[in-house]
Amino acid sequence: MRCVIARYPFDLTKDGVMDSMKGITAEPVTGESVTIGRRRYPVKQVGEIVTRQDRRDFTSGEVVRAMVRLGFTCHEHPTAPVQALTPLQSASAQLGAPGTWEA
Repeated sequence: MRCVIARYPFDLTKDGVMDSMKGITAEPVTGESVTIGRRRYPVKQVGEIVTRQDRRDFTSGEVVRAMVRLGFTCHEHPTAPVQALTPLQSASAQLGAPGTWEA
C-alpha cells in the first residue's frame, strides 16, 4: 500500500511492518499506540522504525492512518492500570472515612 508520511511516499505492507518491528522492544506507551503481533508500540516508535525518519518529522496521525489501512489495531490512549484498594482502604471507605463520601 502506498502512503505518504512526512511528505514522503512509502510502499508499506503488513508483513513488511511486522518484519521491521520483529525483535524491537516496545517503549512505554504514553499516547496513541498500535498493536503489532502481541505487543503494543507507540505510533511514533513504529513510524520512526518503518520510515527511518526522525519522530519530529511526522505526526502520530499520519502513522495511525497508515497502520489502520494496513489492518493493524490502533489505540487512542494508553491502558491505565486498575488500582485496587487495600483491605484497609476498602474498610475505611465503607465506614465513611473523610473524603470518601459525597456531600
